[in-house]
Amino acid sequence: MEATNLTFRDFIGYVSRNQAMLWEYLLQHVLMVLLGVGLAIVIGVPLGILCSRNKAVARFIMAVTNVLQVIPSLAMLVLLMMWLGLGTFTVTIGLFLYSLNPVVRNTYVGLTEVNPSYVEAGRGVGMSRLQMLLQVRLPLSLTYIVSGIRIAAVIAVGVAAIAPLVGGEGLGREIYAGINNQNPLRIYAGAIPAALLAIVADIALGAAQRKLNMEGRKSRKSDAVPPVPKTQG
Repeated sequence: MEATNLTFRDFIGYVSRNQAMLWEYLLQHVLMVLLGVGLAIVIGVPLGILCSRNKAVARFIMAVTNVLQVIPSLAMLVLLMMWLGLGTFTVTIGLFLYSLNPVVRNTYVGLTEVNPSYVEAGRGVGMSRLQMLLQVRLPLSLTYIVSGIRIAAVIAVGVAAIAPLVGGEGLGREIYAGINNQNPLRIYAGAIPAALLAIVADIALGAAQRKLNMEGRKSRKSDAVPPVPKTQG
């Protein structure tokens, strides 16, 4: 694979000539990531809530998600392919399974880290368990949950790059086409947008996490109970 004579102008020229195809691959890549991570949020957050209520259940669920997390991504997709067949659906399920652990873990940790004084205050005003969860515990856990989503999104972007090996779409098609044809321009045209996509996802979700953290600190300061002045004897 000869890449010594390539210049940045060659790369820009290739991208400009094939921009419609590359945009299509990028949108396919984003869609797979959104579906996989979205499914992990829909299922992972309730599992994290369940873990926070029962330690025995938490140990079992965390053990299962830990095992899923340590399976090599290619092996995971191949096993799913043998069961579900080739295609984007198989990749989406693989991304969901890979994204599940950080979402469940961070939801669980966030809920268990809520200051007990807030929980007692909610009970004191007659909140039900559901009201306590929706109005007190989950809002105070959002920073942790978004952190888990951030990790899951970055992982999913990387795993989605090997989707073509099991019949999936996305930027990985350009990467593997470049490898098969020994064309460095195609490899760069697939790998660089995938890397930028992971960076953008990390920065955007990191900014959301910091904003939630700042709002949470302001809320805690405003909710602080002022000290009761001593009576004059």
